[in-house]
Amino acid sequence: MTSEPSSTSVPGPVPVVAVVGRPNVGKSTLVNRILGSRQAVVEDVPGVTRDRVAYDALWRGRSFTLVDTGGWDPSVESTQSLAARVAGQARVAVDAADAILFVVDATVGVTDADATVAAVLRRSGKPIVVAANKVDDTKAESEVAALWSLGLGEPVPVSALHGRGSGDLLDVILDALPDAPKEADETEGGPRRVALLGRPNVGKSSLLNQLAGHERSLVDPVAGTTRDPVDELIELGGKTWRFVDTAGIRRRFRENQGADYYAALRTAGALDQAEVAVVLIDASEPLTEQDLRIVSMVIEAGRALVIAYNKWDLVDEDRQRYLEREIDRQLHTARWAPRVNISAASGRHTDRLAPALEKALAGWETRVSTGRLNAWLTGLVAATPPPIRGGRQPKILFATQAGVRPPHFVLFSSGFLEAGYRRFVERRLREEFGFEGSPIQVSVRVRAKRENRPGGRRRSEARAQRRR
Repeated sequence: MTSEPSSTSVPGPVPVVAVVGRPNVGKSTLVNRILGSRQAVVEDVPGVTRDRVAYDALWRGRSFTLVDTGGWDPSVESTQSLAARVAGQARVAVDAADAILFVVDATVGVTDADATVAAVLRRSGKPIVVAANKVDDTKAESEVAALWSLGLGEPVPVSALHGRGSGDLLDVILDALPDAPKEADETEGGPRRVALLGRPNVGKSSLLNQLAGHERSLVDPVAGTTRDPVDELIELGGKTWRFVDTAGIRRRFRENQGADYYAALRTAGALDQAEVAVVLIDASEPLTEQDLRIVSMVIEAGRALVIAYNKWDLVDEDRQRYLEREIDRQLHTARWAPRVNISAASGRHTDRLAPALEKALAGWETRVSTGRLNAWLTGLVAATPPPIRGGRQPKILFATQAGVRPPHFVLFSSGFLEAGYRRFVERRLREEFGFEGSPIQVSVRVRAKRENRPGGRRRSEARAQRRR
């Protein structure tokens, strides 16, 4: 039995449970079991999770936040390695949590690392639940008793892989939590969600850290440090935004393997849940096919778009001229996206992000009245009618805006409209009504001829007889 994932907005503070333990004891697998879906990236090698990643969870009508962390190895904390900073993130999660879920591999027993972490947790003074993981059958239950030596109370046997004992574990977790609010109906509003996208090592995590004012997302010269989406509430331009750092998109989706495959899945999921995407591009290097593919991915997802040219402090005048040519030649499909030139490392011009985000979201939510739309369309078609097709010129009868977020327009016509003419209509829509920062969808519905409708031929013949 597992918990139900919750996406509802719950008023008031929600209790936080930090999931900690040494590398490869099954923390992320247990997180997925509790959530009831594969949200945390899992692979059968240590060190897949690196940042602390928060998920909304629900059990028996009570909401809480589950924070997955990277492997905590006390032996490396005195070094300057990536593993040491991963351990540091686990400590931060413990400090911010209301309760701690300490995951131990029951088949291995208590290791020196487990004992050291347990000593740190005891000093925190917070409620601690020990999950004796990998107890896949009754034979393994005898190994659980050895975990009493951690001095953290009764260990709860569980199999994250098979789900055995997960319901009992969740009951114990709820008992350890402070009073949590009951499940509430979804409420409107809340911080706008911003997804940070880009290829590896382009500066997404550095930008999140710069905006947050602390190391919220791990940064390392080695590309691909971020695996799971990392979100943070950021005050920017007088408003609160929820920024989500995502894994760098390395290659075509079908070419990803292992942890990269699941990281790409999480990135796509973060984009689907976002309202606006900031695509970071390394301004100091030529545009790549991957940059263009990521921009296209945002457009196809129908999300508002801002393009941030990062590392602008490394761009000289010659590079600026070449970059303008590259943008005109290669990014012509997204000329409507607001552009900001920033330096995530120094924070230069990051204050320009908020106005660009506001502008993109305004375009994304713009609605044009049917009367105004058709008055404009009549003049457009009169000046530039659709091209003749098959010896006949199609007529555009009227148009309507079918939706927003993104704006979607439907043209009702007497015949098929070629793709080139639809693109022409889209360009002129932007010139007239704006939609800066938002993709536009233009679709065509061809009205069937009356003679081809049921009863249409009979009505035509009756009219012909009356005329005679």
